Amino acid sequence: MVPAHRGAAAETLNTGSEAAERSAPASTEGTTASGKASAFQRGLAALAQWVQREGTHKAVPRGHVETVVVDSQEHQYKLGVWISNTKSRRDKLTHDQRTALAELGVEWA
Repeated sequence: MVPAHRGAAAETLNTGSEAAERSAPASTEGTTASGKASAFQRGLAALAQWVQREGTHKAVPRGHVETVVVDSQEHQYKLGVWISNTKSRRDKLTHDQRTALAELGVEWA
């Protein structure tokens, strides 16, 4: 079934101003044994960077790509897609993951 309004491709963030001043929480949750950040941690870092630059009042467009540096490597991260996918799988997120998203102003976390 296709959503009736595909134009709403952006995910809306809460308008809490303090979330904009935070960076991604420093958590070992979601890292692999080799110390490399997981896909969730990379997405969280990209979201934190977006929130710091744009604030929580501005929705992340579904097609937005954010450049982040993780483990000394630059990544082009599809932040809009990550948010959409994470939201659709939110029931599978750990408490720590949901808390980290909520700290960045994500209303549905």
